[in-house]
Amino acid sequence: MTKPRTKPRVLSPLADGQLVSEKPVLLPFMAPRLQGDCWPDGKIEISVWGCGKIANLTFSGWRGPFTYAPNRVETSGGGLYVAQSAPVLFLKGAKLQTLVPSRRCAWWGSTTKRQPVERLGERRIARTGWGVVIVEQRPGGIFLSAGASSDEATKGLDLAQEEVVAEANAYVARCDEMPEASPLMRSMISQSLHAALSSIRQNEHGDFGGLAAGQAYSAPARTYYRDGYWTLQALLAREPDAVRSQIELLARGIQPDGEAPSGVILTGPAQAEEWEKVRRSHPQIKEEHLRPGDWWSDHFDSPLFFILTIGDYVRTTGDSSPLTVHWDKVIAIFDRYCDLDRAGNGLPVKPRHDRDWADNVFRHGYVSYDIGLWIGALDVIAAYGGTIDENIAAKAAATAKKARASIDDVLLQASGTYADYGEKHDFVEDHLTLDSLTLLRYRAVSAERARTVLAKVEAFLETRNNASQPYGDWGVMCAFPPFKRPKDTRSKSAFAYRYHNGSDWPYLSGLYAEQRLIHDLSGAEYPLLRWWETCLEEGWVGAVEYFAPPWGRGSLLQGWSSMPAMAALAHKDKLRPPLA
Repeated sequence: MTKPRTKPRVLSPLADGQLVSEKPVLLPFMAPRLQGDCWPDGKIEISVWGCGKIANLTFSGWRGPFTYAPNRVETSGGGLYVAQSAPVLFLKGAKLQTLVPSRRCAWWGSTTKRQPVERLGERRIARTGWGVVIVEQRPGGIFLSAGASSDEATKGLDLAQEEVVAEANAYVARCDEMPEASPLMRSMISQSLHAALSSIRQNEHGDFGGLAAGQAYSAPARTYYRDGYWTLQALLAREPDAVRSQIELLARGIQPDGEAPSGVILTGPAQAEEWEKVRRSHPQIKEEHLRPGDWWSDHFDSPLFFILTIGDYVRTTGDSSPLTVHWDKVIAIFDRYCDLDRAGNGLPVKPRHDRDWADNVFRHGYVSYDIGLWIGALDVIAAYGGTIDENIAAKAAATAKKARASIDDVLLQASGTYADYGEKHDFVEDHLTLDSLTLLRYRAVSAERARTVLAKVEAFLETRNNASQPYGDWGVMCAFPPFKRPKDTRSKSAFAYRYHNGSDWPYLSGLYAEQRLIHDLSGAEYPLLRWWETCLEEGWVGAVEYFAPPWGRGSLLQGWSSMPAMAALAHKDKLRPPLA
């Protein structure tokens, strides 16, 4: 067993689920339209979904201690409050210092001449070619409204500052779904669930604007098949209408041959025009984004997630209309993957490219993660497709049966776990991965085999039990040992313990915890909470995308990092000790 880390916490969980720190730390915030970063000592960056970054604002700042909650920070001298009904926020007790409009909507955008800030008494207006920010200095603090247009930004001024505070407080209460839990668990649930709820975005007309992957994945504004799928696990029972609308957006990206991109682009007019210039001219981007609406074309897992999303929605709501409406797309996907079954064993073979969730790795052959998704998609067609086409449903059921019977022959290792990817006649990457647990989630393997795999995950991927990795007790690795063939990795994943090569991804830790709970195994608290303890140690407010020592973290407020909250809330009666 490795030596536990003893690093003190920058953030401490309170009994009410909030977090407190003596020093200011970055608070990312995200609401249906407005998003940005707030440094409580006096700086805030403002963006609007579908538009991009609009302005930077500096203010007098507050003194600690600072108390953090979803989209809110409070001190004795004031605080930040973010509205839900409009792109508005209120900085209580703050004095405006500077307001500077952005010169480009995103890092890839064209640099424009900065327009002068308009001054009307206590009001300041920052205009760009893609959005507007209006700031008013009021006796109680700074009132800020933003939008894609002057009309949208001006409309937000109709909200009273008391209403903004009330909406912010109500949102904090909504995220607090396990008040009976310990401070550590309660705060994790609050922040993790916030990542899912805040991913539900709107366009400037108030219509559904997609599930954002995270606050940092908004330029160009886009929604992903895989990120959205894991995010909506927490939304199925809470916001089923959003899931239904997400299906309609994802349907746009399914091609006639069943191919789909990593995500679907959802930008507003100004940002869309700017992005299209980049897509057509940038040497790398134009090779990866083949169509105007595509974010990274032809991803191997995306079509399968489309079917799985429909299946989860039908199972949860009883509404089978999305399957009927998009049956032609489901059939195209089914046929596409059947055509990739080269051996006639029911298992599709992935070409050698870096286009599934492990997008820094050139996985190829039989990929455990993708095969788990494939079998889950087959089960959806077999279970719900019979009322539309009995023959297709029967064929899907037969293919699923054949696929399940073939998995052990091509992927099972002597250790009792499943290889990451490869083919026996060529090369097999046999290390243990968390993403292979899709085989368990979609019951592609027996319950007995699942428990064997989970025991190996506990022994080798939980860092507290693995003395072979050098960093002590810090979380659950997504893969171990590191990839053995360097030519199969690129970019961040070329480094051991970084990104797909061993980082802790809370969404996968949540998947792992879910499977332990489903199989009535103890120890789920570690994957549910160890990543969150690291966040508190480092001073990261919000559900982090991934992290690993010594490489640092990914982005904050990541939608699919709501999986730990989903798993804990769905199975809280099984947590040991109760509500740890």
